[in-house]
Order: sequence, then C-alpha cells, then structure tokens
Amino acid sequence: MRTLLSVSATFLLALPTFAAPTPAPAPRPVVQAAIESSLTTAGGRIRQFAFDADPATYFASDRNPTKTDHLTLTFDRPVTLKSVAVVTGRPNGDDVLTDGVLEVSADGAAFESAATFEKGKVTADVGRSVKAVRVRPTADLKAPLVVREFTINTDPRVVTFRYPVEFTLDVTDAPEMREWAEKVVRVCERQYPMICDLLASEGFRPPAQIRMTFRASYNGVAEAGGGRITGSVKYFKSHPEDVGAMVHETAHCVQNYRARGLPGWLVEGIADYVRFWKFEPGTAGRLNPERAKFDASYRTSAAFLAFVAGKYDSQLVTKLNALMREGKYSVEAWKTLTGKTVEELNQEWRQSLVR
Repeated sequence: MRTLLSVSATFLLALPTFAAPTPAPAPRPVVQAAIESSLTTAGGRIRQFAFDADPATYFASDRNPTKTDHLTLTFDRPVTLKSVAVVTGRPNGDDVLTDGVLEVSADGAAFESAATFEKGKVTADVGRSVKAVRVRPTADLKAPLVVREFTINTDPRVVTFRYPVEFTLDVTDAPEMREWAEKVVRVCERQYPMICDLLASEGFRPPAQIRMTFRASYNGVAEAGGGRITGSVKYFKSHPEDVGAMVHETAHCVQNYRARGLPGWLVEGIADYVRFWKFEPGTAGRLNPERAKFDASYRTSAAFLAFVAGKYDSQLVTKLNALMREGKYSVEAWKTLTGKTVEELNQEWRQSLVR
C-alpha cells in the first residue's frame, strides 16, 4: 500500500503544470468630443464634418472670419495629445487658411499656440495633457473659414463623429431659455450615434441638420417632422428635467418614415423605446397588466417592444424600423420575426407584468 501511494505521488508530481488563463484585457476607454465655433455654418457644411474621418466633407463658415473667431474641438476630459494635424480648404483647393494658428488648452479655457498654418495645413507634436484644440485666424480673412479635418493621436482615443449632425437652436420666443436649451441640444447630439445605430437600415443616411425651436404658442409638449423639432416654452419651463422628450423627438427625425398608413402606436413606441430603454433605462415606470396593450402607444408600446426584443430577437426594433422606413411593415412581420402573432406576444407580455 505504501508503494502504491509512493508511485501515485511520483506520478502526480510529474504532471505538467499550466499557468492560469490570462483574463481578456478590458476594453480601452474612449473619449467623446464636441465641436463648437463662433461662426455659423454655411449650408450643410456642419461643424462635425471637421472631425468625421472623411476627407470629402468639411466645415465651412457662412461669413469671412475675423481674428477673434475660432473652430474648437473640446474633449469630454483631458487626454494625452501626442500629435495633431489640421487640413483646411475645400477639396478643390479653394479657401485654404492663409493666416492662422493651431492652439491647445489644458483646461478648455486658456489657450496657447502650438503651431502656425502654412499653405493651409499644420502639424504639431504636443505630448501633454490637453482638453481642447482650436483653429483661430490671426487676421481678418477675405474668405470663409473652411476646415477639412482634425486628425489627432491621443491616449485614450477620442472617437470621431460617426453620424455627423448639427442642431440649430431657435429660442426667439424665450431667450432666457438659451442656456438650458443649449444643454439639451448637446445631449441630443451625444445620443445621436446610439439612435442612428438602433434605427439603421440599408442605404439610409440620417439627417445631418436638425432645427430645434421653442414656441410660446405651441400648446403640446414637443413634435418633430422633416428635420425640425418644436417644443413648448410653457411645458419645458415647468419641466426642465424632461430632456428625454427631446431625445424622443430626435428619434422621430431619424425614423424619417415616408410611407402612409403606418401604425402610429409603433412609430411612437419605437421612439419611446429609444428614450426609456436606451437613453434613460429604468425610468418608464410600472404598467397595469390588466390594462396594458401592445398598441397603447408611447411607453406602453415601448415596454412591449422591450419584452419581445429581450425574449425573441435583440435586433427586433432595428428590423421593425427598417420595415417601417421601407413601407413594408405589416402585422405579419411579428410572425416572421418571432414565430408568433402580435396577439400571442401581447398575452405573453401581459402575463410577464403580473407580480
């Protein structure tokens, strides 16, 4: 017996040893950016085109800038800026920046020169913490400011604008709301990639310009159509926390349905799915299972969509949106996508609400 134990011990000691598996590296964090200018946009040449990694697009101002004007790229938090390059001028070579400087800022407020433009281009090795970079003319120019692209090498990485968009704000009826409304616009711009990814379909390009107007005469909450959002001055003065309502309207701008006869409950349900399940999850509230019905619209229909997507197809909302946009939606779509009719799904969902 002792011999067997000795042999077993020897065998075990001879077994090869294996290192513990190396855990997968955590995803590297990325930083978002905002881009602002003292100059308004000319036509559709929006600010975000200057940081979208597309050499064919560009920002262009609607007037000739002075030396007090700028185009500024600001990061959500400071990053180590290794290098930066900026190309100005239109693709045909017109309107290159002849007198200008590239400036950097550690705090987004105080700027200092990093390099001077030559023949419309600039490159700078920076190698330190930076919160913002900007292009500034050093003289009053005789042509618009046209910036083709910022190219930056940073740690962590700053993401370019995958779906460039620019919101134009009109608070003529309530100028005192401007500061609040500008924050709302910024939120909607930040949520735009999420909305466009969720509501993507083959060949569709989301709008690059959206006009947000606050009207004293408008008695609803908000509405959207044709790339325009209208909000009620009275409502948002009383409910300044309801930023999600404008995210909902931004989703309508991206939906961009043109076909007639589409079910309104699904149009609104998808927009509220964007709001309550993607932008501000967990805030939709509880539903009464005895009264809930899939086509009750808004957050109720959004809750139905979330249930079906979670149980049957995580891409359900994207697929339904594509059918709606193409004018091919019919009630049979539910059977095709899930294997069950919408009424069967409705019963399952209502049962899930019983607590």
